[in-house]
Formats: sequence, structure tokens, C-alpha cells
Amino acid sequence: MESDTYKTIVTYSQGIYKEKGSRFIAMAYPVTSPEEIKTIIAKIRKEHFNAKHHCYAYMLGLKRLTWRVNDDGEPFGTAGKPILGLINSYNLTNILIVVSRYFGGTLLGVSGLINAYRTAAATAIKNAEITEQTIQKFYELTFPYSSANDVMRIIKEENTGQSHQNFDLTCTIIVNFRLSAGSRILNRFSRIEGLKYKHIDTR
Repeated sequence: MESDTYKTIVTYSQGIYKEKGSRFIAMAYPVTSPEEIKTIIAKIRKEHFNAKHHCYAYMLGLKRLTWRVNDDGEPFGTAGKPILGLINSYNLTNILIVVSRYFGGTLLGVSGLINAYRTAAATAIKNAEITEQTIQKFYELTFPYSSANDVMRIIKEENTGQSHQNFDLTCTIIVNFRLSAGSRILNRFSRIEGLKYKHIDTR
């Protein structure tokens, strides 16, 4: 059966790693879109304008298919990739980690940089609260008022979420339930006379 859970962080967290005079400030954010990420990175560049590099990696999506790394001037593969490696090792998604480096005057070399960025990212994740969320499917139900009791009975028995109710001659309601329960619940709804359902979101 396909997994219907994913792991992410609850809120912003930070960690600091120091190596040979350089300070690596790691900042982890829960995020949901590339647009949100651009805004956060722009803000970090303003707040840490004296930092020499702002390297980052992010992972987005319930299936962890959207990601990016950026070395921001560090040697290729020494910053963004190690940060992404930490994200992957915790199997996280909807997360951005930015590591801002204040250069201390001593070059660390390729292996030293990889270790520094990976360790800094690890401190931010260790200071974060990781949560496991269930993937929710959202459907709009349309049905005649005469079927309202049958619909509400299923909603109560299946403990589905509900929102945007409109009860008239023709009723509409938005329900949500975890992915793994979808087939069973939709099968029950499909047996109600006059009911139609439409998938509107997954998150």
C-alpha cells in the first residue's frame, strides 16, 4: 500500500557550526512553494549581508520530487549537496535549509567544506521539531438535500474533516480524509443517490 504520511519540520530552527574562524549559521524553514523560498532567501541575504556565501537546499512535495541545491560561489558540490544529503537522511520534505557562511580567513578545502555545511545543517535539523503528517485528499460533494442525512452519517462514522458547507435544495460540502482511506470512503459516498464528488486538492 502506498504510504500516506510524510515528515517535515513544525517551525523555524537554527544551528551554528564554527571551523577555523569561519561561522556557518544554518537556518531551517518549513516551506511549501518555490515562491516562498525566494522570499526567505532574499530576506536572509539582507539580514546576513556580511556573510560571504548563502548556500541552500530544499525539498518540496508529498512525493519529494521537487528539490534544488545551490553552492552560492563555493566549490561545486561542497555546500548545497551536503545540505540536501541531510534532508534526505531524515526523509524530510517541505523544508528549506540555508547555511550562511562568515568567512574566517582560512580555506577549508573540499572535504572541510563538505563537513562544515553538512554539520551546520545537522545542527539546525537537530534543533527542529520534526512531525509526521498524513496526506489528505480533499473532495467537493454535491448532493440533494434529501440525501443530507446519509452524507452526514458517513462523515461522522469515517471521522472525515469538513468545511464550506452549503445546505439548500442542492447541497455542497468539502470533505477531507487521509489518502489510504480514500477508496473505502469514496465507495460509500458513491452509493448515495444523486451524490457527485470532485477531487479538488491533495496536501
